Amino acid sequence: MMLYPPVAELVDKIGSRYQLVNMVARRARQISEEAEEKQIPLERKPVSSAIDEVYTGKLSIKK
Repeated sequence: MMLYPPVAELVDKIGSRYQLVNMVARRARQISEEAEEKQIPLERKPVSSAIDEVYTGKLSIKK
C-alpha cells in the first residue's frame, strides 16, 4: 500500500517524525474543535487535512 504523500517527504519538510506527529495531531485537534464550535460538517478527516497542510507548506515549524 502506497501512502500519499510519502512520509519521508513530510519528515524532510519538518525535521523529525516526532515533530511531524505532534504537529499533525495538534492541527487535527484544532480543525476538529473549530468545526465543532461552528457546527460545520467535515468532508475529510482532520488528520488528512493537517497532513495536506504540511505537504503544501501551509503548516510548518517556526525556526
